[in-house]
Amino acid sequence: MATFHLQRTAPLPLDEAWRRLTEWPRHGAAVPLTRVTVTTPPPTGEGTVFVARSGLGPVAFDDRMEVTVWRPPAGGSPGLCRLEKRGRVVRGWAEIEVRPGPGGRTRVLWREDLRVRFLPGFCDPALRAVSCRVFGRAVNTLLRQP
Repeated sequence: MATFHLQRTAPLPLDEAWRRLTEWPRHGAAVPLTRVTVTTPPPTGEGTVFVARSGLGPVAFDDRMEVTVWRPPAGGSPGLCRLEKRGRVVRGWAEIEVRPGPGGRTRVLWREDLRVRFLPGFCDPALRAVSCRVFGRAVNTLLRQP
């Protein structure tokens, strides 16, 4: 199990940071070798399911996720989204939180508990390091691109 967290401060209002981080297909453009497909009808809310397919050709896997908490920011209050990872290979959860930051900016907190089936526990430090780097870059990309 690799548990990690990221923090960012973005020069965006809360609702715009939230939108950029929770439009699931955008994650496919931000994470290398990944395509994201939402399998439930809009709008996003509790119960929304989407699949991130990562890899090349036959060497790929699906990361199936379901939104279990959906509290968009409203009236200056924080927003929180929790995803449960329910794939055959990838399990765990992720939380995306946006809160008011200094100077009208937004503070983003990304917490994740990642478990990869068949990966022995001694690989957790490497998985944590790689995940922090990949997801950190993805969050940066998502926040920068309108």
